[in-house]
Amino acid sequence: MSTDLLAKYNVPTPRYTSYPPANYFHEQFGAEDFREAVTASNEKDPRHISFYVHIPFCPRLCYYCGCNSYAMEKRSVVDAYVEALKTEIKTILPLLDKSRKIAQIHYGGGTPTAIPLHYLKEINELFLSSFRCIDEPEIAIECHPGYLNEKHWLQLVEAGFNRCSIGIQDFNEEVLRTANRKGSLLPPARIFELLREQGVSINLDFIYGLPGQTAAGFEETIRQAASLRPDRLVTFSYAHVPWVNKDMLKLEKAGLPEAEEKSNMYRRAAVSLSERGYVPVGLDHFVQPDDSLHVALQNGLLHRNFQGYCTRATTGQVYAFGVTAISQLAAAYSQNIRGVQEYIDKASQGELPVMRGYVLNEQEQLAREVITTFMCNNRLNWKELSLHIGMPVDEIMDRLAFDRHKLEEMADDGLITYSPEEIAITESGTLFIRNVAAVFDPLMRGGSEKSFSKPV
Repeated sequence: MSTDLLAKYNVPTPRYTSYPPANYFHEQFGAEDFREAVTASNEKDPRHISFYVHIPFCPRLCYYCGCNSYAMEKRSVVDAYVEALKTEIKTILPLLDKSRKIAQIHYGGGTPTAIPLHYLKEINELFLSSFRCIDEPEIAIECHPGYLNEKHWLQLVEAGFNRCSIGIQDFNEEVLRTANRKGSLLPPARIFELLREQGVSINLDFIYGLPGQTAAGFEETIRQAASLRPDRLVTFSYAHVPWVNKDMLKLEKAGLPEAEEKSNMYRRAAVSLSERGYVPVGLDHFVQPDDSLHVALQNGLLHRNFQGYCTRATTGQVYAFGVTAISQLAAAYSQNIRGVQEYIDKASQGELPVMRGYVLNEQEQLAREVITTFMCNNRLNWKELSLHIGMPVDEIMDRLAFDRHKLEEMADDGLITYSPEEIAITESGTLFIRNVAAVFDPLMRGGSEKSFSKPV
């Protein structure tokens, strides 16, 4: 891609991990609104249930992190937090229809593996004793390999996890030091051996765009990763949002790569993975060809929620627990309060610790479906969408009222192929898929006062 086109499209744009983005949530949405939304969700699709648990504590804070994280607290605070989590879960579970099934359980943070691991088993048992599961549910956890020994990895298996997302981030120790990240305690090959023996699926997570990273260096990291043959490999683009995390200013001071170099990191990594038998899925995932995500992509059935990519067959409405956790229901979002102590005080008393939320109107629900379909499957076929949602194509287009001239301009620039029947992202347009998605976003028309990261 030319430097001119890179400059044209590398502008602040929503990531669309949710629609509307979380910075549109508002505090007029409260606990009773959430309770009503949870009850109403039993009558809406998808029927499956996804649970998300947020563990905010970290042994030390990485400078690049945009998540809600806190330096590890004393044990009494961690214990109180886990008890509050259990109480929040017990408050919500009775509101859910017992005929529904669990499709996913996901732990994020923070560093979920930073707390005593027996707590994770206890929380899993709360969920699994209350509902049946679909065939082959995904019970996943984000893992920091810098603090886990052999015993710890086996404890995760014992706790019921069948997928581990391992945050390697980079094999270059100098890059990790600059970002205040600890390298893996065990050799990654040994971790793979332990987990493979137990039948656990493995994701490896990496981040590009940090100080000290180059296209050649990141490509070498990805080569090393591919040699381990993970089931899935994720390359996250570093989002520089210092208004979210002031530690990011330390990375800025150390010197962030230019946009062109960062773009080359992704492209060289993608080529390297393709040469080693991996196929791209969505914006940042690479999987083996027989992976369920790739099969879903080939059939236009890839989906996404706050847990990440999933198939349309297994996706569920997300019920989330813990500080800042976001529940993603059919017609509403709800986000919990931010402070650990405030959360403990409220949740432990059986109060729903809601901070803010959002109720989607019909146009926004339609825009969410269109944006999610396009972002996941790299294309949007109007006839297929019409059949899926039961709405005529003309009505979909009229309700969205998007700017067709903007799509024609993007086609001329080589980002997409565009016809009356279908829009599809091109290889050169992959990095800017969210710019294309923004064309269908009524909230972005005429600009937005909200702050977003850049695509590259």
